This record gives sequence, C-alpha cells and structure tokens, in this order.
Amino acid sequence: MEKSISRQISEFAVNLKFENLPDNVVHEVKRYLYDSIGCAYGGYHTKDVNIIRDIYKDMAGKEEATIIGFGEKIPAVNAALVNSLMIRALDFNDIYWKEDPSHPSDIMPAAFSAGEIVNASMKDIIVAIVLAYEFEQRLCLFAKPGIRERKWHHATLTQFVSPIVAGKLLGLTVDEMVNAIGISGCHNHTIGCPTAGKLTMMKNTVDPMAVQSGVFAALMAKKGYSGTEKVFEGKEGFMDCFLGWDAKNEKLSPVDMQGRDGVSKWSWDVDALVKDLGQNYKILECGMKAFPTEALSHTHLTCAIKVMVNNNLDYSQVEEVRVTTLAQAYDILFDPHKYRPESRETADHSLPYCLAVAIVDKKVTTESFSDEKLNDKRVFEVIDKIKGEPSIEFEKMFPAKQPSKVVIKTKDGREFSEYLEFPKGDPREPMTIEDLENKFNALSHELLTAERQKEIKEMIFNCEDLTINQFMQKLVV
Repeated sequence: MEKSISRQISEFAVNLKFENLPDNVVHEVKRYLYDSIGCAYGGYHTKDVNIIRDIYKDMAGKEEATIIGFGEKIPAVNAALVNSLMIRALDFNDIYWKEDPSHPSDIMPAAFSAGEIVNASMKDIIVAIVLAYEFEQRLCLFAKPGIRERKWHHATLTQFVSPIVAGKLLGLTVDEMVNAIGISGCHNHTIGCPTAGKLTMMKNTVDPMAVQSGVFAALMAKKGYSGTEKVFEGKEGFMDCFLGWDAKNEKLSPVDMQGRDGVSKWSWDVDALVKDLGQNYKILECGMKAFPTEALSHTHLTCAIKVMVNNNLDYSQVEEVRVTTLAQAYDILFDPHKYRPESRETADHSLPYCLAVAIVDKKVTTESFSDEKLNDKRVFEVIDKIKGEPSIEFEKMFPAKQPSKVVIKTKDGREFSEYLEFPKGDPREPMTIEDLENKFNALSHELLTAERQKEIKEMIFNCEDLTINQFMQKLVV
C-alpha cells in the first residue's frame, strides 16, 4: 500500500466538512440523535448506568463534559463511558449487521465529550457522528467472515472508530489522527463472551469502554503521544493476528479455519474499509430498533405478535411454537442459558424469553425485562414450548435478509404461521418520524413532561446553530 489504512482513514476524516454532507445525511444524523437521546433517557434509571455514574461522582475531577439528563459535569473521558452506556443500556439503540454487528450510536458520546472540551458547534458534532457511522459500518464489512465468527466482540471494531470521532472534534492533524487510531487499536480487542451464555452487565458495557478509550487516545495524540501506524496491516497488527493476511508482503492470504458457525475461509476486504470514501454515506444504510432486544430477534417477534393478534389467540391456547432462523441467530439466542434468564441482559438476548413475552402480552417493551416480568409464571408456561430450528437456507440469505418463520400450534390442533424477511426499522422499512416520536416519548415519559419532550425534539431537528454545550444543557431533566 502506498499509504497505511489508518492514514487513508485519517486523511478523509480530517478533511471532511459539514458543507460536504448532503441534506439527507444531515437529516439522518438528527434522526439517530433523536433515537439515541431517547435511549439514553430510557437508561437513566438502570442499575449499571448508576453504578458507573456513582463511581465517577466519587472520583470527581475536572468539570468538562455533561452526563445526559443528569446534568452534572465530569472529566470528558469519564462522561464518554457514562453517556455511551446510557444509550446502550436497554439494547434499544441502532443496529447495523453485515459480516459483523455494531451499534454506531454507542460512539456518539465520543463526539459529545470531546466536543464539550472545545465547545464545538453542532455542525462539527454532526460531521463527527457521520464519521462514527461511516467507519463503524465499513469495519462491519472488513473481516471476511466477521470477527464475531472468529469469537470476538464488535467492541473490537469500535476501538478503531472512537478515536477518529473524538479526534475530529479535538482538531487533530492527519499525523495525530493516525497516532490516535494506533494508540486505541493496540489495546481494546474484546473477546466474545460478553454476549455468550449467561449475560451480565458487561454485555452493554464493553462497547462504551472502547468509546471511552478512544477519547483518551485522541487526547494522548493531541499531546504528542505516538501510536502504531500500521495497526491494521502491519506485522502482528489486527489483520495479521486475526488471520487471512500476509503482513510481510501486505496482501491477502486466506486460510480455512473453524469458527463459531463452522469452517470458512478467513480473509479481508480492504476496499470495503477505505474505497470510495465520500461517494456515499453509510449512515443511510443503518437501521433502528422497534424492540429493546437483540437485533436478530426482531423479525421473529413481529411474526409471533402477528400470529397472536391476527388470529385473536391467547397464550393459554398455545401447544407448540416452532421458530426457523439463521444459524447465527440460533447460536446467540437459543443456547440453554436463554431458557431461564436471570437478568435483563440475558433476557433481552433470549429469543425463547422474548417470544414467550410476545405471546403472553402481544407486545415487547422495556417493561418486558423488569424483575416482575422475569418472574411472570405465564411466560415460563410458554417458554418450554418454543423450539428453534437453524436453517442453512436462511443463513445463505443473510445479511441481505433476516428471514424468520414462526409456526404456532394450538391445543385444538390448528396451526398458524408468519414469514418475514426484514424487521421494522430496517432501511427497507424505516422507522417513521411518528414511530420515533412514540419511542422517544415512551422512553422519556418518567423524566420529561409532554412539553419538554416536544421541545427537545424540535431542538434536535434544528440544532445546527447551537454549540454542543448548549445542546447538552437542554437535555438536562
């Protein structure tokens, strides 16, 4: 390569300006801001958010960046973690899933925190958010197959993106941005266990931790700290360590390896990461969530709710539920721990649990994962009737489609089925502004009056003339 991968990324990031962005891209950023701030309000009362917030309040420190909703200011690096966890806590924020999954909105707080240090304009924040989506989503296309297939977590991707976002607001030069990527990319590789088996609070925390580290890396680079330039393609770099790459000659060297879903040829798509930057923008391909659950469960939940509602069924009539899904979803959502979830984190990644709730309540909301619901006897009357069936045919259709077939058999011998290929919130069936408003209001109703909800919506969609400090203050409850 004439230029390292991180240098190609850095040159684009440093030179991107608000004026370069098409109107539809700017509008889409505002839609994701609205969705993400709503998710943050939803995370306001969660135990994990308040544990981290309490730790940082006790530590105190320089008042640099605002915690969403709460209003207090703490060091920017710390605020990045709290705010990212708030957005992530309910697993209700955005989703992009190709070779790898990701939630690019997790990275927005890198822009908020770094931006508050310099009191950046919201136009600059919008540019940084575009970069967050651009490179997080491109990284989801980079590894073939994805790093998730290699048993690593997608926070491993975020480690490369968060320093770009923070660095953009801090005004890093190209050389400094290269250093920031190299600093963060050396030490935030995350193993897959946070989303495997019995889940804990770490399920929602590993990505925010990578966001926090990216802000710190950008601050280090700004002060002159150096980092590995060839962190992607160099000797013992990301691609070399994850196999399928000849680091000595810097060329592809595919290798057959056993992964989570079987034997496949591990390789890389460098063009997917750095080719045609600025020709189009990946944020337009991202999706939103209509349910606060793991992304691959959404088509299944919609199918089950349709069967129950359209046929006027009650959960007590159900004899058996058969769910045909792709192998990746089966691996994540149907392992034995998922039939007796003991925490919200395991429950929202348990397809049997989520389907049982959908069949009992004919809806799935944030309340579906309360302590009360986790002890609802009706849910556990249904859950053992649910059987998963992985489909090779469905797997071949992914990620272009997320097929699901749900068949519900009743005790009197009738069968009802639904088939769906992509969920609500997918770019092919996007959330409308009414959908987003209903979601935001449901997540924030305990904190905000109807008047304040309307005020914040209008502020977000007309934020260009604000500074980030003004923006964050207007979010205080």
